Amino acid sequence: MNSTVSLPDVIAVVPAAGIGSRMQSDRPKQYLTIGQHTLLEYSIASLLKHPAVRQVIVALHPDDQQFSQLPLASDPRITAVTGGDSRADSVFAGLQAITGSGWVLVHDAARPCLHPDDLQRLLQLTLTSQQGGILASPVRDTMKRAGPRQSLIAHTVDREGLWHALTPQLFPVPLLRECLPRAMAEGAVITDEASAVEHCGYHPQLVHGRSDNIKVTRPEDLALAEFFLTRIHAEENA
Repeated sequence: MNSTVSLPDVIAVVPAAGIGSRMQSDRPKQYLTIGQHTLLEYSIASLLKHPAVRQVIVALHPDDQQFSQLPLASDPRITAVTGGDSRADSVFAGLQAITGSGWVLVHDAARPCLHPDDLQRLLQLTLTSQQGGILASPVRDTMKRAGPRQSLIAHTVDREGLWHALTPQLFPVPLLRECLPRAMAEGAVITDEASAVEHCGYHPQLVHGRSDNIKVTRPEDLALAEFFLTRIHAEENA
């Protein structure tokens, strides 16, 4: 992960206001645990390990009662703000809490397996890019488009040039501050921060990321995330 060129300071925003209904759990998915720590703690720790990330802003649900109980709540590098009904609302709330310009890194609260090498490659864009970029992995599986009856195949989709969008996603703060509210106001479908930037006519860079950087969305994902985390920690301690 070491680089001979120092990178500028980066502020991370972690939207964590979701309720995680697909997890069939009694708590939001970001508060599910692997070992002694929550997914949110792993996700934030993966960011703070990099010296360029000097602050993490966490956007929480207004009724959140769990974040304040975590040890990371007292970390001076972490700021909590109130998120909104959608991911875009929560990210925008985080952007509003950033003082000054610079770069912002947006990362999913339930994506705990970020590898430090991927983060380093993404942050290298701060030295060369005006528009930022995202971690992504090429689609390897055969892709099918469903028809009007969702259980039937309409046709096979050409996977050439298709990528799975991952996080973190990295942008100049002024650019995301401009594009996110504009895309929201114009009714764009905003599935990630890059989609808002694309809506405004920009073309963020694709940075090849590891496919084990999974987002925990379903119960079976927890065991897989635990396996990947164990492997990452073994590499770090080798």
